[in-house]
Amino acid sequence: MTGYGQASKEFKNGRYTVEIKSLNSKFLELNLKLPKAYSDKEFFLRNECSRLIERGKVILTLTVENNNEAAKAATINQPLLAHYYISLKNIAAQLGETGENLMALAVTFPDVIKYDDAAVSEDEWKNALHAFNKAVTNFNIFRADEGKVLMNDFILRINNILDFMAGIERQEPARILTVRDRLTTYLTETIGKDNVDNNRLEQELIYYIDKLDITEEKVRLKSHCHYFLQTLNEPDAGGKKLGFITQEIGREINTIGSKANNADIQKMVVGMKEELEKMKEQLLNVL
Repeated sequence: MTGYGQASKEFKNGRYTVEIKSLNSKFLELNLKLPKAYSDKEFFLRNECSRLIERGKVILTLTVENNNEAAKAATINQPLLAHYYISLKNIAAQLGETGENLMALAVTFPDVIKYDDAAVSEDEWKNALHAFNKAVTNFNIFRADEGKVLMNDFILRINNILDFMAGIERQEPARILTVRDRLTTYLTETIGKDNVDNNRLEQELIYYIDKLDITEEKVRLKSHCHYFLQTLNEPDAGGKKLGFITQEIGREINTIGSKANNADIQKMVVGMKEELEKMKEQLLNVL
């Protein structure tokens, strides 16, 4: 589920900042970006994120802004730098090269420059953890606000489907009469009116029209739509449960479309499918 949360905590030498961002995902995919000094805290933070965030492709970044310049300064391993420089100089002499910028090259070699990764004190960790908890709170508030917007959108989509269903019900009586007239006209033109067995025709019409009847599908579709709205208002409503209900809604819509045998009803079925697809896309955002 998409979300964003950020929080900072001041301490005596600087400030901690925690930023949490997430995108849609069926599971929790967690990427932690921590300073090296906090690497031993990664397991704890992962467990807390699993408990508090639940789901999403989440990126959590902890930044430490230190006002103590000495603490931030890099140290140079002078013996190692001298060894690299002398080795490069000797090689350049053997090859007859000028050996320009050898010092700049030697500085880039491994382990020449090191940064102070002092252990994190208990007080520093408390400040960092405070920033983390506040950021998670802000993150979940962001998600809750987005959830309210999604809820209103779902209600709109369900009501649109029900409106299309009402339109189909208005078209249905005319559809049956059209089918009856079409079959009667076809038989009259094919074998002649006098040769039509009206009793048999009525039996066949009843059988054929029964195959086109969508009464059960309409009842189930309305029931699924109302159940979706009911589930949406439950405190523990989950995206998976809502997803299952939309699958059932889709089945009824498809069956109505296959039985429609009417251009106007088919147009309304297409409209219902469009609304349902928009709901399915948004359901990826629901926990």
